[in-house]
Amino acid sequence: MSITAEISRLVPPAAIATAPTISTATLHQWLLDGRELALLDIREHGQYGEGHPFFAVNAAYSRLETEVARLVPRRATRTVLFDDGIARSALAHKAASRLAALGYDDVSVLEGGAPAWASAGHTLFKGVNLPSKTFGEVAEHVFEVPHIDARTLAARQRAGEPLVLLDGRTLEEHRKMTLPGAIPVPNGELALRWRTLVPDPATPIVVHCAGRTRSIVGAQILRDLGVPNPVLALENGTQGWALAGLELERGSARALPPPPDAAQRRAARDDAAAAARRAGVPALTAAEAQEWLDDGIRTTFVFDIRTAEEFAAGSLPGARHAPGGQLLQATDLQIGVRHARVLVLDDDGVRAPVVALWLRRLGVDAALVEDGLASGLRVPVRAEARLPAKVRALDAGALSASRVGAGGQPAVLDLRLSHAYRAGHARGAAWSIRPRVVDAAPAATGGDLQRPLLLIAPDETLARLAAQDLREAGWRLLSWARAEALESAGWPQEATPASPSDAEAIDYLLFVHDRHDGNLNAARRYLDWELSLVAQCAPEELASFRLPAGAHDSPHHKPHIDS
Repeated sequence: MSITAEISRLVPPAAIATAPTISTATLHQWLLDGRELALLDIREHGQYGEGHPFFAVNAAYSRLETEVARLVPRRATRTVLFDDGIARSALAHKAASRLAALGYDDVSVLEGGAPAWASAGHTLFKGVNLPSKTFGEVAEHVFEVPHIDARTLAARQRAGEPLVLLDGRTLEEHRKMTLPGAIPVPNGELALRWRTLVPDPATPIVVHCAGRTRSIVGAQILRDLGVPNPVLALENGTQGWALAGLELERGSARALPPPPDAAQRRAARDDAAAAARRAGVPALTAAEAQEWLDDGIRTTFVFDIRTAEEFAAGSLPGARHAPGGQLLQATDLQIGVRHARVLVLDDDGVRAPVVALWLRRLGVDAALVEDGLASGLRVPVRAEARLPAKVRALDAGALSASRVGAGGQPAVLDLRLSHAYRAGHARGAAWSIRPRVVDAAPAATGGDLQRPLLLIAPDETLARLAAQDLREAGWRLLSWARAEALESAGWPQEATPASPSDAEAIDYLLFVHDRHDGNLNAARRYLDWELSLVAQCAPEELASFRLPAGAHDSPHHKPHIDS
């Protein structure tokens, strides 16, 4: 009998109450009934990225309790969890019990998990940020966004033709790699700052990103605002540039351009307000917005969409920070409830109208609030997720003593990201992850429940969550430490580039992961993936977007341009 089986026989795991289950047919009906629904994939990031339903949001079991508090703040929200269906969805049922302990009282499990969804004829989509990525492809078609390919842009640059080249991604992405000479202006900042960069109404403006979505959306944001200049999206972004055999700039030190002067700000405010009015974006009074927040049967998210520096300097208490461009690019990382309501706030009346406009096009019930961050809204402060009992923390001194103490060196499970473990870890430490930690513990301890077990984690929260599962399975002598503390204590280190294997590293999405590191085949596959999204969608998935008539008349097929 294996060690794991023997431990299971001697110390049966704590009973996990099973949640109600629903069929794929019921889930499909719920997704279309117009009521709030949180569809949470509780598998790890790598598993989620290999295939999930279009409207699913990732809330990995590794950090479920803290993630769900952020993604699904109202505990009475109708919630469906799913996993890979193994052992009758045992992991999803365990996750449901965790949520029940936090006060979530309307939680179901999808019978058969993700495989059952596929077996019922529905698509499991690869990749992440599916709604936003798909929306970008639809928007390009609907708005007929003009574009320019990499070679044509490079020729214009070599010829010295006037143009303004903007990088619509985050500063972190810009610094990693960008087009030569590009100015970093994240899409959420375009409405406020474009005037400070353009010398006249004739100079073309080109917006680029790493692939397609933010180039398309950024260019159309400027067109919505009535910018008189020719505006173009760079087709296929930095990846298209590399595929054309052109050199990217790395390590750019350029910063976000300064905000506009008073006259430019007034003009920007007028343009943004006009665009929002044309699109029918609701503008609530503070009293109306407060009614949304006080409504106990609906979920309302409140976002401050300014820069991180502005948010840190002061915001509306209770508002969450989500830079506008990234909120549009990765809505599923911020909003975990389908059909929830969203209040979009700023302090200038320029950025919020544009972000709200695009959220509504994405299908989100977004609104503005008069006076924005100065509206005086009383945002309910959600109680932080209740964490399990603390685990004894060991510093470098205690770790040094534990190596020579009478009890001998503890068994070690390393819960950090798999690629961090590969790069370096304490010799003899085994890699694990919360959904598998109970299975890993017997091998690490030799099946000895009395042997001390040390958890290596990047933070206390992750250690406490994993320790809860271990305690329920019979382990009591638990402690935790950071990897840096072990190294300081003199524990020998080693690197294992092939361990855990790619199949075991379920926390890491391998899907074209190295497309920005010179792997041109991966870049081609990624661009082909983006271009194929619309054709994979069901009509009801495309119908979730709010775009002008004709948006869904036919699938959008666009050939991949192998620059």
